[in-house]
Amino acid sequence: MSTFLGFDLSTQQLKILATNEHLEHLCEVSVHFDSELAEFETKGGAIVSGDDNLTVTVPTLLWVKAMDLALNKLKLQNFDFKSVAAVSGTGQQHGSVYWKKGAQQILGHLSSDKTLVEQLTGCFSVDNSPIWMDSSTTAECRRLEEEVGGAMKLVEITGSRAYERFTGNQIRKIYTNQREKYDDTERISLVSSFACSLLLGKYAAIDYSDGSGMNLLDIRTKCWDEACLKATADDDEKLKAKLGEPVSSSKVLGAISSYMVERFGFNPDCRIVAFTGDNPASLAGCRLQKGDAVVSLGTSDTLILWLDQPIPSLAGHVFVNPIDDDAYMALLCFKNGSLTRERFRDLFTKDKTWEEFSSALQSTKPGNHGNLGFYFDAQEILPHAIGDHRFNSQDEKVTSFSDDVVNIRSLVEGQFIAKRYHAEKIGHNLSGESRILATGGASSNQQVLQVLSDVFQAPVYILGDTANSASLGCAYRAKHGLMKEKSEVKDFSKIFQQAPSYQLARQPIKFEYDTIRYGRLEDLVISTKS
Repeated sequence: MSTFLGFDLSTQQLKILATNEHLEHLCEVSVHFDSELAEFETKGGAIVSGDDNLTVTVPTLLWVKAMDLALNKLKLQNFDFKSVAAVSGTGQQHGSVYWKKGAQQILGHLSSDKTLVEQLTGCFSVDNSPIWMDSSTTAECRRLEEEVGGAMKLVEITGSRAYERFTGNQIRKIYTNQREKYDDTERISLVSSFACSLLLGKYAAIDYSDGSGMNLLDIRTKCWDEACLKATADDDEKLKAKLGEPVSSSKVLGAISSYMVERFGFNPDCRIVAFTGDNPASLAGCRLQKGDAVVSLGTSDTLILWLDQPIPSLAGHVFVNPIDDDAYMALLCFKNGSLTRERFRDLFTKDKTWEEFSSALQSTKPGNHGNLGFYFDAQEILPHAIGDHRFNSQDEKVTSFSDDVVNIRSLVEGQFIAKRYHAEKIGHNLSGESRILATGGASSNQQVLQVLSDVFQAPVYILGDTANSASLGCAYRAKHGLMKEKSEVKDFSKIFQQAPSYQLARQPIKFEYDTIRYGRLEDLVISTKS
């Protein structure tokens, strides 16, 4: 029976997950960086440096050694590597790896009696890879936006305005401050394509979806944008060569390397499907379909959307869809999530319990009689505002609502209307087939899910194995890429023989929420100094 592997090189660990041919979970292994690779002295998987603590990197060799350890753990479990038909994987988005000139020659001629880390030491022109937590490139961001014609123009090209963690701005910093190392670089990989290269035995291409998080890729043409390249490095053709040509996220890049065959016993016919970023991989792991949305309810709330055509917006991010090259995905982050819900639980319930919080939601009706609230304990991203703002049914700003249960519903409805409003602004269209897939801590609260269902007027489902959504998504993508190469399927959803293991949580109560009103009041909040 064939098996499929999904690799997940995340911030704090490397995980490898195996499924059978029916895509059922078989086993998994992981390597935790801080505890199992303590010699690299990371905290939370990273090293913070610089006078202002804005520079955040990871020793590239840590990731190399983690691959050695993880594969050895699988071997110790007597895993049958010969059964693996295809592998794919994911890496933390935006991080970058700089291969030294001549590194590919070494990568393609590894000796199977030695580890990867023994042989790849000295193969990187930049020893410490910048990762997504880095925020030291503000000057590079402003320069990029100016060079291409403004923030909105950059959004139209790349799907996002300039962000410090995005790869193009990190490359610019190295180009400016470490020019000799930049010039000695043969290939620049993302974390995802770097991990893929270790298995492929040669430089792996960057995929469209993860490439969308670099401020360099035109998300419509799926090519590197000339203006963005020139703003990053003076010789845009040299930078283009260092990046290589981007490819479809479902493309088979070739067979697994002879090193992996000889050292671990992989089948030489095992296929390597392009690796992608962690958020795109989660979309695949959640089996998102057209019209769906994933709502993650945690300390911050996150919305992952399937889009047919994006509408340019300075808020949020748009990437090429990892399972459909002709579609897109959006990522929207809302900073004030569970901590604000906890504040309202403690303020407006007698015994400060979630049971009372739920009862308050159950005792009030959709629409809350027109009472709406905007509550931001910390500076919010969407919208850019802070403080508490309450409006009555006449759109008059009030300092409080008289009833505790009205306050609680105003918070939860306000949070979810904000998500629907910004989802629609960026191009998400609800249809009769749309589903909301809920995850995170608050997804265990049935009354919170009822409000979510009501606001989106769509059924809400609970996801099962969300802890493994990225690695599981890559095992799915491995099978999809293999079957697509064989012309057996094109549609990602066709690889599943059984229905997704979602649990229906709530159906909507029919009610039309006024998102236009919400937008008008949000504009008022933004213009108000708290």
